[in-house]
Amino acid sequence: MAVVLDKLVEPAYSDYRKVRPHSMVAVGVGLVGLMIAMAVLAISISAADALNSGGLDTAKFLALGFGLQTLALVTLKFGIKVKTLKMPATAKGFILLMAMGMMIILAAVVAHVIVGQAITDGSWTASKIEQWTIWLEAARRIGVVIYLFAITLGLITIATVIRYHTFRIREIAASRTSG
Repeated sequence: MAVVLDKLVEPAYSDYRKVRPHSMVAVGVGLVGLMIAMAVLAISISAADALNSGGLDTAKFLALGFGLQTLALVTLKFGIKVKTLKMPATAKGFILLMAMGMMIILAAVVAHVIVGQAITDGSWTASKIEQWTIWLEAARRIGVVIYLFAITLGLITIATVIRYHTFRIREIAASRTSG
């Protein structure tokens, strides 16, 4: 998705990108998909509300995401320059740290299985098993800390994007009322 988006937009200036003219067809095709997704979402919201389930909050969160995605299409319709935020550094850090944390956790789990096999075989002494168990538990906990820090970066990224879209909506509303 990011690769396709990078081909549809070009840098406008340091923090924003603008849509290229030849990508309007792609936006139109995306609009059809968005309309279908919004219809499915509306049905999901009404079903979650009717069933009194906890899925209503999830459906509302998805509706917020679809609403923010529609902002670019609305700005195209009114002839306003489309701007979108470049990928924040926190998003890049989120991806990197999430992968690192998961790899450390998985490596510790695999090593725990190997130590468990050594325990079953009886080929290791009790002190060696204890030493390996302590180190592997420390590695697993470090992986969990990195993973949780990555989640924090993800939440910071979400807040940054929502803040940007809030300012952008206000900017568009001000330009429509004044012009």
